[in-house]
Amino acid sequence: MSAEPRGWRTSTYSSQETNCVEVGALPGGGAAVRDSKDRAAGHLTATATQWSRFLRALRA
Repeated sequence: MSAEPRGWRTSTYSSQETNCVEVGALPGGGAAVRDSKDRAAGHLTATATQWSRFLRALRA
């Protein structure tokens, strides 16, 4: 995916010192994930299907 994510949100599970994760929506569906303490490092992307499966696995 080459579209830029928008609407970055910090996870409610993130702390100020460690484990800081942000999620952004991708146009057309899907999500991008990045480390909020190192935004310049880039982000990982997932299609809508991949993101949905990932969230279901986390909840299980």
